Amino acid sequence: MRSATKLRAFAIMLVTACVIITASPTLATVQHRAAKKPHVRVARMTPRAEDVSTLDGIIAAFYDVISGPAGSPRQWSRDRTLYIPEIKFVAVEERQGKPFARIVSHQEYVDWTNDGMVRGGFFEREIHRVTQAFGNITHIFSTYESRQTASGPVIARGINSIELYFDGARWWITAAQWQDESQAQPIPKEFLP
Repeated sequence: MRSATKLRAFAIMLVTACVIITASPTLATVQHRAAKKPHVRVARMTPRAEDVSTLDGIIAAFYDVISGPAGSPRQWSRDRTLYIPEIKFVAVEERQGKPFARIVSHQEYVDWTNDGMVRGGFFEREIHRVTQAFGNITHIFSTYESRQTASGPVIARGINSIELYFDGARWWITAAQWQDESQAQPIPKEFLP
């Protein structure tokens, strides 16, 4: 008798938990986003020596892997080789007039951006760099401009803030955050060519 009562109580708790979880706006939002953004498989590959042996090489690769014409797949496997496994990207945006940080893993970034980059075309290039280094750590402010075609009009500008470290054999990007320029937040002249 007691075990039947416990079983019934457990079943009621389980159903209640399922209803709460299913009704959660956070879960609904996550499910909606997942439905809109297909998962992109990123195969593992060995890093290219020219991508990771110098700061110039890793920054050039950072921009090259995401750039390409409409219909052309992005180089996500090569991109992944540039970062520590635990990398987090931080896109600083404005929502309702306030700064907002969208924080994503590499895979989440790929799933979030791939469709738009491939469908519409996307080219990004560095136009200015400020580098600060100490020992095996380096910080780079890399000013960028974005286009939909290689020679098309600039559709966005901003600054990538990139943290790197050298492990004695290669460079790794440990963090990357960026913010697009806006009328309210123009790029300061010291970060422009």
